[in-house]
Amino acid sequence: MSKSYDKSNPRLTELIRLLKKTSSENEVQIWRDIAVRLEKSSKNYAEVNVSKINRYAKEGETLLVPGKVLGSGLLECRVTVAALNFSEAAEDKIAGKQGECLSIEQLLAQNPKGSHVRILR
Repeated sequence: MSKSYDKSNPRLTELIRLLKKTSSENEVQIWRDIAVRLEKSSKNYAEVNVSKINRYAKEGETLLVPGKVLGSGLLECRVTVAALNFSEAAEDKIAGKQGECLSIEQLLAQNPKGSHVRILR
């Protein structure tokens, strides 16, 4: 029998509900995948450094991190990054390259079809 994780964070429970709803309305699997990842224990959430974003991102790309973006490393291109949380250093480095930091809710509102979004874990 698998263990059930009840989320105590109301923002997170609402986000998971919204992701599932948007996934079924638009018949898009990416939002369902993110909802399933966020339903799991927070110790399994992604923690991605700016250096990893720099290594895998292309100029002008939109990336989705189902967890937290940390500030270690350098960023050389302009990217849009959506994540559950950002460290202050990560926000500064992304903004310093004219990039954009979004919450997952903001990305969902801007792009309900999930087109041209890559998940980075």
